[in-house]
Amino acid sequence: MGFKCGIIGLPNVGKSTIFNALTAACAEVANYPFCTIEPNIGMVPVPDKRLDAIARLIQPQKVTPTTMEFVDIAGLVQGASRGEGLGNKFLGHIREVDAVVHIVRCFEDPNVAHVDGSVDPIRDMDIVQMELILADLETIERRIEKTDRLAKVGDKTARKFMEVYQLIREGLGKGIPVIHLEKHDDFDEAVQDLNLITAKKMLIVANVSEAILKGNGEILRALEEKAAGESSRVISICGDLEAEIAELPADERAEFLKDMGLQESGLEKLIHAGYGLLDLITFYTTVGTELRAWTIPRGTKAPQAAGKIHTDMERGFIRAEIVHYDDFIQLGGMAAARESGRLHSEGKDYRIQDGDIAHIRFNV
Repeated sequence: MGFKCGIIGLPNVGKSTIFNALTAACAEVANYPFCTIEPNIGMVPVPDKRLDAIARLIQPQKVTPTTMEFVDIAGLVQGASRGEGLGNKFLGHIREVDAVVHIVRCFEDPNVAHVDGSVDPIRDMDIVQMELILADLETIERRIEKTDRLAKVGDKTARKFMEVYQLIREGLGKGIPVIHLEKHDDFDEAVQDLNLITAKKMLIVANVSEAILKGNGEILRALEEKAAGESSRVISICGDLEAEIAELPADERAEFLKDMGLQESGLEKLIHAGYGLLDLITFYTTVGTELRAWTIPRGTKAPQAAGKIHTDMERGFIRAEIVHYDDFIQLGGMAAARESGRLHSEGKDYRIQDGDIAHIRFNV
């Protein structure tokens, strides 16, 4: 699997419309709060031109792209952290994701009610951010209470972590997301099992009208300025337009995008932004008759990359035989790359590069 994104936002901002368009799923769409009662989950293949090119060259029996998972939860409202609306039940669903995608409404439509009566993306961002902070504050308060009891009976780890938890509580109390707090030596170890929401990277998706999508929107510029100050990134998607694209046959979508003056679909835009946000890369394997793409964090060493394929490969890792995509395509395949000396053997310290085609040698 590639990576997992939790889709959040206020009610009626277009979350389920965008989710359906991105995943070709059938989440209910309606003009009232809490239309999404249970989280919708959709898995989509990541469009990959390099994977397609390799497949054309070697003609494998099976091609498996890497994937991206979307989790669409019920719309949050002010007070969600205290149980308002559908409350913390749904905040819990996004604690396991790799990144948070916050859908913000940037379109006017008298037929679609706004939960707060007017369209104001900056206000909406602040409301959702505060609810996430308050939810994390509740989590850290519970952890401090538990850790304090352990520290009093002499637990050394509890004493070590207590300082981290208190610093997090202080920061959250000031309205600072965990991701922006100064990290101390024991920070990552102390919080690794808490799954704090504000410790995750966030991508802001502005759900805009067609006019704004084509570059006509003061409202979008204001949103970008605010996001930049919070180390987030903004991309714009027109939910209604994506819904139209999703209904087209696959071979007609590229022409439709061209006619609309768009370089890529909303799904492609979101995936590219997500890979950049999380600093992810793709590598490829050809095992037997299957060609497969894999997603890993940039900087991953060869044994850990092999572990994504199978734990035995990491445990018994010997070496990785590597040829880069560019050489593979230019030379016409693995055999030619080997003959020309472009295939190289790497050990345990090699960091897999974006576009590497790897054959893992292992023994267990």
